Amino acid sequence: MIDGPWDGDAVSLVEAFRAGTRSPLEELDATLAAIEASDINAFSHLDPDAARAAAAAADVSQPFGGVPIGVKELDSVAGWPATEASVPLKDEIAPHDSTKVARLRTAGAIPIGLTTSSEFGGVNLTYTRLNGATRNPWHPEHTPGGSSGGSAAAVAGGLVTLATGGDGGGSIRIPAGFTGLPGLKATYGRIPKGPDMVMASLTAVSGCLSRSVRDIARYFDHTNGFDHRDPYSLPRVEGWEAGLGSLREALRGKRVAVSIDLGSATVDDEVAAAVDIAARALIADAGLELVDIPIKTPELSYEWALSGLSEIVMRLGDRYPDCADDLTPEIKFGMQIVGDMYDIKARARIEAQRVRMNETMAAIFDQVDFVLASTNPNVAFGSTGPLPTMFNGVDAGPGNNGALTIPSNIFGNPAMQIPAGFVRGLPVGLQVLGKHHSEPLLLELAHIVEQARPWPLTAS
Repeated sequence: MIDGPWDGDAVSLVEAFRAGTRSPLEELDATLAAIEASDINAFSHLDPDAARAAAAAADVSQPFGGVPIGVKELDSVAGWPATEASVPLKDEIAPHDSTKVARLRTAGAIPIGLTTSSEFGGVNLTYTRLNGATRNPWHPEHTPGGSSGGSAAAVAGGLVTLATGGDGGGSIRIPAGFTGLPGLKATYGRIPKGPDMVMASLTAVSGCLSRSVRDIARYFDHTNGFDHRDPYSLPRVEGWEAGLGSLREALRGKRVAVSIDLGSATVDDEVAAAVDIAARALIADAGLELVDIPIKTPELSYEWALSGLSEIVMRLGDRYPDCADDLTPEIKFGMQIVGDMYDIKARARIEAQRVRMNETMAAIFDQVDFVLASTNPNVAFGSTGPLPTMFNGVDAGPGNNGALTIPSNIFGNPAMQIPAGFVRGLPVGLQVLGKHHSEPLLLELAHIVEQARPWPLTAS
């Protein structure tokens, strides 16, 4: 008998399976028991029978052979609920696996259930009418963030070593930052979205929530690569896990700017101080060249929110407006706004703002290789919201909550969340923004921090 789920990372769990010190079925049973006993509300659906059958037949020679994983509620798993975390869609069933879930199965992973998400992934708070509040394992009165909040809570809370995530405005980086995990938002198109790929605002990317940098690298090694059901997906790349530790010389002398607030967000003073210390330490450890350039990203939260509403309109179809009162307040408000204000002129403003952001970001990366910033403007807020607006005594508005992450979604460049310690007992994170297709370098920077200043793998 084992006492509970594995408290290391997924790679070390596979190694334990291969050594025979633990079996996939033992791990699964421990995981399911821990989920049942947990009060953080990280899972909205479980499929224990299918998971047990897969665990009994697991091939532990595979990269994730026998590893139980959570699948974000917005991802598609054949035969499982396809609710989008929304009451109006509570009876919908997914007809197929998403491409990444299929690739994870091929790599030996065992999907065990759906992790909670914000409704339609529309807000960085995992609190819905369908599932209630998901809680931060570091402090249950606080949120794990969103939209991949259930995945982050499950991984940081010691339930599973790995869970899928998605990032359309910070939805991997924000919850990873709030729960003390590393998290990579990749270059747009790195992991295909199909089948049934929806373009929407061309900002969302797939990824994972994990405890270690090597888990992230292995995840991308086995899920990335072009699929013709997503014509915007990128060609396959390989060797990210194998390359960890080999790029330190390539980093030396790379130019980096530090802009904790990206010139546009309002960041809590204590958080800013902690992130600045982490940034300076990383610059020294990696041998980067610090340069001083002006950075001020445009504020685009309103335009970003509007541009993503078309997919929600499509998903709800003729259920709306009769279902309006079943929606969370943020989505209900967004649907009202889109009905009243979204027209060709609004679309023109959105495109003009996107051009402005792209040009701003391109000008920055003409001068530097990396930008170091905070991942979040503050520590995690209350588990039931609302989104905070007051920062350092200033009303910065609800859009401040995504102002540090949205620029990389608009521009499509990769960005890495790296744990940077604690403020008031809650995790904070350092964000490294890089040029398009520079993920191996971002993983190497995170790996340097992981070795020099290891973070807790789970909440204590």
